[in-house]
Amino acid sequence: MHLEKLSLLNYKNILDLEVNFTPKINCFIGNNGMGKTNLLDAVYYLSFCKSYFSVSDQQNINHEEQFMVLEGTYKRKELSELVYCGVKRGQKKNFKRNKKEYKKLSEHIGLLPIVMVSPADASLITDGSEERRRYMDSVISQYDRKYLEDLIRYNRVLQQRNKLLKDFGAGTKFDEDTLSIWDEQMIVLGTSIYEKRKDFLNKLMPVFQDYYQTISLGNERVNLDYKSLLHENSLRDLLVNARWKDQVSQYTTVGIHKDDLELTLGTYPIKKMGSQGQQKTYLIALKLAQFDFIKQIAGFNPILLLDDIFDKLDSQRVEQIVKLVSEDRFGQIFISDTNRDHLKEILSGMGQEYQLFVIDKGAIVSEIK
Repeated sequence: MHLEKLSLLNYKNILDLEVNFTPKINCFIGNNGMGKTNLLDAVYYLSFCKSYFSVSDQQNINHEEQFMVLEGTYKRKELSELVYCGVKRGQKKNFKRNKKEYKKLSEHIGLLPIVMVSPADASLITDGSEERRRYMDSVISQYDRKYLEDLIRYNRVLQQRNKLLKDFGAGTKFDEDTLSIWDEQMIVLGTSIYEKRKDFLNKLMPVFQDYYQTISLGNERVNLDYKSLLHENSLRDLLVNARWKDQVSQYTTVGIHKDDLELTLGTYPIKKMGSQGQQKTYLIALKLAQFDFIKQIAGFNPILLLDDIFDKLDSQRVEQIVKLVSEDRFGQIFISDTNRDHLKEILSGMGQEYQLFVIDKGAIVSEIK
């Protein structure tokens, strides 16, 4: 699978752009703030129906305009796919596949699998457990539509259960039967989500560790441990045992919405002990393992987006990454970087077909093949 053509109107600082891509390596060069990352983000948006960075769609519309349009033409399993997204201020987004509008955006997730590596990924290490749960959910949702539907339903049930607990705390008479109705739904949905997360991480772990060993030249050991109360207890038992605590707290204190990932270098948290280079290596290895995992399930190569990944890495690690992404196991790759000479040197070592686009103020000012 690859993206053949991208058209953008009023997407962040990109006012009007139309560009064709090679099926192999496409690079965007320019100073910070010129639109390189926005281009990669637009590619991501067409796969996930949302930005990699912005929570609100309104934030993606150029601040001087009232709407934005994204359109991509893909080659997928030898067939053409046209994906369109239009957003007007204050209105619901309009997402279409081959000119047919989706009834639910969740129907689109997984059609165009994609893996993005970005400096923003550092939040997986530095921020709270919500970021790491979001990572698991975003990956699994690309290949398991039922997982995504169960996750959406679980969050709705959780919201209703928490509302009920707050009502009890505000003076409404405690009603165990009503609470049990929400519990039963949480148990079915939460247990299914837990089992799929566990299976995903068990399969991801050895591939992730192999990638890290390759990039670090075998000098360090890393681990990724799934933390969940469901390892030791059923969700039913957890909810029953936490009922009093939930009433006092007025929210649900147990469940898969409390799961986490423990990221370690050696036997220590990488957040505390890892250098910037080691942390970046960890995240890149994790994303490359994710790529392999999705490729195996989808049966074709996802698109790989590499946003400013060479910064803070020593020359040996850069060389190892270049060797990895040059292999035939990868398909279409998009790379952004600020250093033109540095990137051209890297590209010459890849031995792959490439295009290099120079970006300035949201526009392509030159193209080198």
